[in-house]
Amino acid sequence: MATAMIVDDTRIMRMNIRRILEKLGHQVIAEAQNGDEAVMLYETLKPDFVTMDIQMPSINNSGDGISAVQSIRKIDTNAKVVMITSYGEQAKIIRAIQSGASNYVLKPVDEAKMITVIKKLGLN
Repeated sequence: MATAMIVDDTRIMRMNIRRILEKLGHQVIAEAQNGDEAVMLYETLKPDFVTMDIQMPSINNSGDGISAVQSIRKIDTNAKVVMITSYGEQAKIIRAIQSGASNYVLKPVDEAKMITVIKKLGLN
């Protein structure tokens, strides 16, 4: 299966996504609490895909999810990034997709949603 990195400022959300991905047979090789960490880890580890919370505090201009996607795509134009977002953030979803995100999942994240999006990435 695929390697993954989970990016979310909420520990409980990272744990939930990790549980789902590992249950599906994927290997979580990194977790990050913000976009700055995510960019640094992506450059070093190059996971097959990333789940990225769209709404996180910004630390150094790449702390939020959309800025982090842009930075990751500069490192790897083929990066697969799935945005995790709440209902009602349609404008942010559009900006994320325009910035290079591969797809998105609406909260609450569950196994069925992750299976669908991972298949769309071609990583089943």
